[in-house]
Amino acid sequence: MTAQDAALSFDPLRPRLTRIAYRMLGSLADAEDVVQEAFLRWLATDRATVQEPGAYLARTVTRLCLDVLKSARRKREVYVGPWLPEPVVDAEQDADALADDITLPLMLALDRLSPLERAAFLLHDVFGVAFEEIAETLGREPAACRQLASRARTHVRAARPRFPTPPERGMQIAEAFFAASRTGDMSSLQSLLAEDVAIYADGGGLRSAFYRTLVGVAEVMTVHTALYERVFLRLGGSELVRYGLINGLPGFISREPDGLLQTTAFLIEDGRVAAIYVMRNPEKLTRLEAGAQPSE
Repeated sequence: MTAQDAALSFDPLRPRLTRIAYRMLGSLADAEDVVQEAFLRWLATDRATVQEPGAYLARTVTRLCLDVLKSARRKREVYVGPWLPEPVVDAEQDADALADDITLPLMLALDRLSPLERAAFLLHDVFGVAFEEIAETLGREPAACRQLASRARTHVRAARPRFPTPPERGMQIAEAFFAASRTGDMSSLQSLLAEDVAIYADGGGLRSAFYRTLVGVAEVMTVHTALYERVFLRLGGSELVRYGLINGLPGFISREPDGLLQTTAFLIEDGRVAAIYVMRNPEKLTRLEAGAQPSE
């Protein structure tokens, strides 16, 4: 079989393989690198002997991801401030990806799992792979893989919204938050927040951001009041790029006074903002920067 034949059999599987890798790694760039490495290995494989290319390649991608995670965890130990996955905006996701129902809070919950727990949960609960096949991928017995997935499921269950908000209402709250925070309407802003609201901001040490998670409406309001007075009034307001779903959550992309992009996503429970996820790390915003156009 030629390289063209290999590509013809591989390319229809690429989107699913990329989704597996992204949910394992939290980085589209790393996910695409892993999938490309899987393709190179596919080229070198005696493909005539592979009965189920999809299963074979899913195993390959998962094993490659586990190798990446070993070094990623070492890097994470010295990461400056909170870590968030690279933002994926709704326009970049196809229907299958949206159906996976892996939102930003769930990805953070997955990040707290061991690599093997994460792999077992994703392969079984999200992508429907049988435990016997997962066992072959991870080099464990099927019973052990069931236990890995069960432990992961317990952690992930706690990260799911208790009171899901309809998408339309979520986007209305995102729009109201942008307007209030950028015009200094702090009373309206506070009315949107839950008492135990938390802010997670990822600057990666490359851009100013909170170096810890901020928790509680009082602290969050103090910070937003200071941001408005010291940043927006002094340096100029933010420019809205557009609203959209960011890793499954309502939010917006903005160009901040420093000229760089930022994404802000909201976990909304019982009609109030329970968590705010702000991505400021420019290394994780390069894709958005390439295609960003200001909103009219």
